[in-house]
Amino acid sequence: MAKQIQEILIDDLDGGEATQTVSFAIDGSSYEIDLSDVNAKKLRENLAPFVAGARRDLSAAAPKRRRGGATRALSREKSADIRAWAKRQGYGVSERGRIAREIVEKYEAAH
Repeated sequence: MAKQIQEILIDDLDGGEATQTVSFAIDGSSYEIDLSDVNAKKLRENLAPFVAGARRDLSAAAPKRRRGGATRALSREKSADIRAWAKRQGYGVSERGRIAREIVEKYEAAH
């Protein structure tokens, strides 16, 4: 017995046939929407001025947390570089111990 399964995308805006799934994120949440080519073009055109004025979120490239919440330790050299950079930027960092994640992220974004 043969079986054929067909997945049909429905445009989430107008209920017509969708040809693609578009992913986007805003305010810390990611979304997907099924759209026709026409509606996908409208979405991209309307977002274009905001995308052009935005900067990429580099936190997605930051090291992911491992099981138990531990992150990969920074090398001594990199820690020293981050501390020196942070001090030049006016951030308060201690001479020893863990460097705040926010400062590491700002350093990564600047480099």
